[in-house]
Amino acid sequence: MPTNWKDSGLRWYWMVVLVFIADQLSKQWVLANFELRESVELLPFFNFTYLRNYGAAFSFLSDAGGWQRWFFTFVAVGFSTLLTIWLRKQPRQMWRLNLAYTLVIGGALGNLIDRLQHGYVVDFLHFYWNTSHFPAFNIADSAICVGAALIIIDSIITERDDKKKKAQENNNTAKE
Repeated sequence: MPTNWKDSGLRWYWMVVLVFIADQLSKQWVLANFELRESVELLPFFNFTYLRNYGAAFSFLSDAGGWQRWFFTFVAVGFSTLLTIWLRKQPRQMWRLNLAYTLVIGGALGNLIDRLQHGYVVDFLHFYWNTSHFPAFNIADSAICVGAALIIIDSIITERDDKKKKAQENNNTAKE
């Protein structure tokens, strides 16, 4: 474990701030310029559409009666705390994993503020093709998804590298 925070993954915490600010500024812009469910086509497959999400991803538990607000608040605080602790233990050179953790934290905190401030998450990025629509989302959701994907990619790469290293060690041992 790094002895100094500057040598740890916490050095990447600027990404949390960047994601959080981008997310909150974009949501404030939507709230200031759109009525609920108002939509503006930007591309033939992409709209800005102001929606409220009372649940989680894909509106999971959105009609659960209100308890989900506090549940997802607890989850966001818990995961953000856990990932921050893990960042402190990671060497700063593990850039892929550190970046992944900070993207997830930034996204979680962005949506957390929405839940605490409004009781819902502001979604506005709306992709579709013909009559098929992907659920609307926001910058925080994007950061969480990219972070989760990076965690998976890092795991695959690390496992592959570990197998290569072990095979090399076995090969060297066999030669001796």
